[in-house]
Amino acid sequence: MRYISFIDPSGHPGAGTLDGEVVRPFGDTIATLDAFIALDPQARTRELAALGAPVPLASVHLRAPVRPHKNVVCVGRNYLAHAAEGARALGKELTLPDVPTFFTKAPTAIADPGAILRLDRGLSAQYDFEAELAVVIGKRCKNVRREDALDVIFGYTCLNDVTARDLQRAHLQWFKGKSLDDTCPIGPWIVDADEIGDPQNLTVKMRINGVEKQNASTSTMIFDVRTIIASLSRGLTLEPGDVIATGTPEGVGFARVPPEFLQDGDVMEVDIEHLGVLKNTVSIA
Repeated sequence: MRYISFIDPSGHPGAGTLDGEVVRPFGDTIATLDAFIALDPQARTRELAALGAPVPLASVHLRAPVRPHKNVVCVGRNYLAHAAEGARALGKELTLPDVPTFFTKAPTAIADPGAILRLDRGLSAQYDFEAELAVVIGKRCKNVRREDALDVIFGYTCLNDVTARDLQRAHLQWFKGKSLDDTCPIGPWIVDADEIGDPQNLTVKMRINGVEKQNASTSTMIFDVRTIIASLSRGLTLEPGDVIATGTPEGVGFARVPPEFLQDGDVMEVDIEHLGVLKNTVSIA
């Protein structure tokens, strides 16, 4: 099952399911996908049995499937090869953390699939790309055991952790360089967790202008999805609709020789196996 948020032909926001090229909107009682995710499983089943009349996918404008009020939680340096390339590029010794490195992106950074990401050249000269598997939490939970972690997931989607590298380093803490407007496109939809099954068996790719820059399996994560959720939820409540970006593999721009930062007009494609392609163009002015 694929879930989407959209603007319909009349200009009104909506949410529903996607089957091939056909959209089935939720009923009037469910205004957003966030509201659907917040329902208990039985209520979700009832809503899915009462979907509206189908409309063509081509007639709607896709939006980021969820827009949580809380910050998007991200995991840094979660692929061994990416951690190694980063240490090499910065001239540092590679050291691996004992626990996941968490940081966040502001919800105002979220952008729609297909949107033009408008970035300010005066703020940064080093905009970078990061293809990531994102987890969408499906139930309120806390102190989740690792063995139960997949049970709290609603679904998975693609995320691009666009980063202003110079700001990231200048401010020491990563929040500013990771949270500029239009630096967190998400989508194009959420795929039901049951359909994916094991999230540690997916291929994550990034293409820039059609050229592959990143290509790795989620099996090479340092901390798998179960561990991320168990660690994050320890003493911290997770809520339906929360988004967790699970880290990016090797091949990012700043670690390339020479470095390859985004240029005005570049087209980025996050392509994750079984999830789809998140495509955005950058406008840097």
